[in-house]
Amino acid sequence: MRNPPVSAAGHAQGPPLVAVAHGSRDARSSRAVEALFARVRRLRPGLDVRVAYLDHVAPDPRAAVASLAAEGAGAAVVLPALLTAAYHSKVDLPRELAAARAAWPWLRLGYAATLGPHPLLLEAVERRLAEAGVTAAPDTALVLASAGSSDATANAVITRAAQTLAERGPWLRVVAAHASAASPTPGEAVARLRAQGAPRIVVATYLLAPGYFGDLVAEQSLAAGADTVSAALGDAPEVARVALHRYDEALHRVPDEGAVVP
Repeated sequence: MRNPPVSAAGHAQGPPLVAVAHGSRDARSSRAVEALFARVRRLRPGLDVRVAYLDHVAPDPRAAVASLAAEGAGAAVVLPALLTAAYHSKVDLPRELAAARAAWPWLRLGYAATLGPHPLLLEAVERRLAEAGVTAAPDTALVLASAGSSDATANAVITRAAQTLAERGPWLRVVAAHASAASPTPGEAVARLRAQGAPRIVVATYLLAPGYFGDLVAEQSLAAGADTVSAALGDAPEVARVALHRYDEALHRVPDEGAVVP
């Protein structure tokens, strides 16, 4: 989309941002997501930022887009508020966008990349560790614990992130773990490090929001002997900056008015 309009307040104002998070029955999750995108709004005054959820919490993506169409919006950017690209971003959301384009063909929709991977997310990991009283040290092993996925490429992203954190160090060792669908689990990773003689083991919760998987990471890790488990990334400033970066990247993928979208 070229030449975004300017709001009355004088801020460059592009099309609305519709952030789509996973959703959870646990209210802590949606509170964390809403706090994150409240921060995004503060960083980009004048940008219309809306939040939708794939499961458990309203509105769903189609309802969020329907609201924009009813309000007369001409374009929007849909952001998968997910840390890795897997089934939800590759299948679920594109299917929702296809249905939205069929229902409201005049509404031009751009599709952003998932939040991760991005270097700023590792800074958010380090922020949450520091808040838990942890900094990299040669006597400390780190477990980077994600939700896990049946998509091997998504799990490989976590492995590469762990390797990058190891390079940023100085950690004794950094390993990736997955709360579901892949191994090792956080508990297994901590137990192996303990058996290998690591003097101190900390776990970084590489999740966007607290909830079921965050609790599982903490419970498994502490039961296996972890010394500290950090909080989920939540509304860390770095995550908000990544969200806006993905939005800005996607602007050129918003079809121009009159374009035919397949």
